[in-house]
Amino acid sequence: MPQRAAVEQRERRRELRAYVRRHHPDVGGDPAAFAAGLAALRTGLHADPITTARTGPARVIVVRSRGPRAWLRRLLAPRPAQRRRPLR
Repeated sequence: MPQRAAVEQRERRRELRAYVRRHHPDVGGDPAAFAAGLAALRTGLHADPITTARTGPARVIVVRSRGPRAWLRRLLAPRPAQRRRPLR
């Protein structure tokens, strides 16, 4: 039985990656449809991404690494501890 679960997990991961390659916004896909379809695949609801985007949430939240908020987030982020001894 564990082997069957591993096979199903690999198949599900393969399906998820194929979906991302086809529908990612960087390759011309619709961002709202991509987010809705990805959420559906991650929860196991293999729904049509176009239909899900139209009936799903009205907003898609995208976190960007630019702008004042990102600058502030980077400024206030925890820093790694500095070495106490000099490198030899």
